[in-house]
Amino acid sequence: MQRKNTGKRMLNRRYLRVKVLQSLYAFLMNNKDNLAEGEKLLLLNFKKLTELCIYQFSLLTEIIDYADKRQEEAKGKFFPTEEEVNPNMRFIDNRFIKQLRANRHFQKQLNEFKINWGDEHELIRKLFVKINDSKWFQKYKTNPTDNYIEDKELIVKIIQNIFTESEMLEEFYEDKSIYWTDDYDTANVLTIKTINLFEEKFDEYYLLPDLFKGKDDDDRLFMLELFRQTAIHSEEFRTIIESKLTNWDYERLAYMDILLIKMAICELLNFPSIPIKVSLNEYIEISKFFSTPKSKIFINGILDRLAIEFQKDKLIKKSGRGLM
Repeated sequence: MQRKNTGKRMLNRRYLRVKVLQSLYAFLMNNKDNLAEGEKLLLLNFKKLTELCIYQFSLLTEIIDYADKRQEEAKGKFFPTEEEVNPNMRFIDNRFIKQLRANRHFQKQLNEFKINWGDEHELIRKLFVKINDSKWFQKYKTNPTDNYIEDKELIVKIIQNIFTESEMLEEFYEDKSIYWTDDYDTANVLTIKTINLFEEKFDEYYLLPDLFKGKDDDDRLFMLELFRQTAIHSEEFRTIIESKLTNWDYERLAYMDILLIKMAICELLNFPSIPIKVSLNEYIEISKFFSTPKSKIFINGILDRLAIEFQKDKLIKKSGRGLM
């Protein structure tokens, strides 16, 4: 019997806003009018993110397989050392990895994504060498404490100290899929979150957490509605923006700035449960990473004026205490 995961939210809203921003950019720049197709491509981003997480999990199993093979080869030497004859098996027998290998949902996703590391022997070798050379790994192998929690903590350290710092691994994923260019750090965070959700008592029927808890998931609905309403009312929002420009030509504005302001307008007018301050702060923060150095000041000025005007004209309807 499958056991459903009841963990916490996997993705934060800022990440969802960024994905909507990227999808809207592609959708509107190409003058597309098929909203269903746009939404389908938006959701594909999240399937690819799940795939990247499964790749990271499968890489962990491949590294342990490599370590096991290396130990077996050492035993076969003409004059093996005592350590080679009786190697430390703690990494090979890592309890969490054994639990992961036995997990039916994980195995199903491995097959679904057709994951194969057969041609990446050198990448796996280099990652193992980095792990093996670390002080924390050597401490783990000799630590008198030997339990499931220690095994789980080691896997988290491998992701935090080896995977996240490996330019070679990040480049491997970027070459493999255009969807993974900006998602490497997010995938590592989600992989660690998933590990932390595991408990020793979980059997092979435990379901790995989904990014969304079904089609009615609040985050999924928020993201799709933000994409849909911004796309539908794009020209209407353009008119609103133009009315607030002083000594600025709309056509000369950075397109990313325009999209961020349109999304913020959409959120102010169509999402009654999100406080005004949250919406304004989120888009100003996102502009720091996706637009020009001066965008923060420009976007902040436009949105401040619009928020005041919308409230004056009673266009903003927020439900709940403190949301205005």
